[in-house]
Amino acid sequence: MTEPVQSSCDPDELRTLFLFEKLTDQQLWALCEWGRVEVHQPGPVYTEGDPATCFFVLIEGTVVLSRRSGGEDVEVERTAQRGVYAGAWTAYLGDRVPQVYGNSLRVTVPSRFFVLDADKLAVLMQEWFPMALHLLEGLFFGIKNSQQVVAQRERLLALGSLSAGLTHELNNPAAAAVRATATLRERVAAMRHKLGLIAAGPYQRADLETLMRLQEDAADRVGKAPDLSPIEAGDAEDAVGEWLEGQGIAGAWDVAPNFAAAGIDVDWLEQVRASVPAPVLESAIRWLNYTVETELLMNEIADSTTRMSTLVGAAKQYSQMDRAPYQTVDVHDLLKSTLIMLGGKFGDGISLVKEFDRSLPEISVYAAELNQVWTNLIDNAVQAMDGNGTLTVRTGRDGERLLVEIADTGPGVPEEIRSRIFEPFFTTKAVGEGTGLGLDISWRIVVRRHHGDLRVLSEPGNTRFQVLLPFEVVEPQD
Repeated sequence: MTEPVQSSCDPDELRTLFLFEKLTDQQLWALCEWGRVEVHQPGPVYTEGDPATCFFVLIEGTVVLSRRSGGEDVEVERTAQRGVYAGAWTAYLGDRVPQVYGNSLRVTVPSRFFVLDADKLAVLMQEWFPMALHLLEGLFFGIKNSQQVVAQRERLLALGSLSAGLTHELNNPAAAAVRATATLRERVAAMRHKLGLIAAGPYQRADLETLMRLQEDAADRVGKAPDLSPIEAGDAEDAVGEWLEGQGIAGAWDVAPNFAAAGIDVDWLEQVRASVPAPVLESAIRWLNYTVETELLMNEIADSTTRMSTLVGAAKQYSQMDRAPYQTVDVHDLLKSTLIMLGGKFGDGISLVKEFDRSLPEISVYAAELNQVWTNLIDNAVQAMDGNGTLTVRTGRDGERLLVEIADTGPGVPEEIRSRIFEPFFTTKAVGEGTGLGLDISWRIVVRRHHGDLRVLSEPGNTRFQVLLPFEVVEPQD
């Protein structure tokens, strides 16, 4: 960055700039006394994030404003319009807001600026425009407070939606575990009764030993039983039911589903028939049925409680309870927890496709905030498909950045509003159904907090929101 060259300040020239055209001669002379005119050669004038020390007004030349995104400077405006201004324009707010440059400014040709130090701009605003200063302060902080309040409501709405979904998801396995436990209690009581009958029956010691061995084998088969399709399960039940019926077993078709689910087939039952005396075959079959049914019920309880544990773990991962706000994580863990939390919203008409690149390295991020981004993007995608379609969550590399893509098969984002969807309070939802801050919050989290990028590519049947995050560790941003 070369040092600027100062030149004389002409009040009449300042009057030709729209920012100063209504000032009095005395005020224009004061501006020239307080400020200065500088000529900057092509190159940077100031850099985003540096202390905001000066206010710049373009007299002649061409300026380029840029914002940092994903480790790169992205051009947001290029103009040669006289009178445009940049720099420490919020100096009048003092230390109530961070006084740093919110963008970077460079010039492409030798350019002249009227330059006013930030502290002098603050004094000028306070002394010359006291009423305008109060109006600007009220407008600035009013908008900021509104955004904070509505953003908090957006988070509470998301939390409420997720809590309702989590409650629903937890209720199903909990109810299944309660039902299985009640049935198991009944079966254990029946087994105790059956054990008494066996002890008083015509069993020889060798027969009882054989029955115990068959019982252990049946329990082992339950643990190794294959997953059958509905057609395969039906065929297995028919084969077992017919065999049992052929042996004169009462209630054969009530027993057959349990044996089929446990992977017990006709060949194994033939071994049972050959191992016990004919008079006690039915008692042996019923004893083995109790064994199989209790094992199946215990499996159901184990599956249900595991499901509940998984949901609670996903909730903790999603909320990042007991974890540092800024940490190194596997982005797939964050996506997985969010998908589990939102699973109740998908319904039967939406299919989920996960295309994860597991070779991606861990990255340092604000994990809980990124989960909010995934929530906003996935929730929008599900709503866009209106109950039917395919949701695709994809990860990969994009140069030196990690890519997370949320895609849906909905109608798409119309081209005429595509450039506005990240604006605060902009929404296409019906009144009362959205705050218009979901994508704005997501953009702030990705771009400002993580120096990343958030963009949308859309056409009917294929809308993709892409989040790009730098691999390198970046300094946490408030």
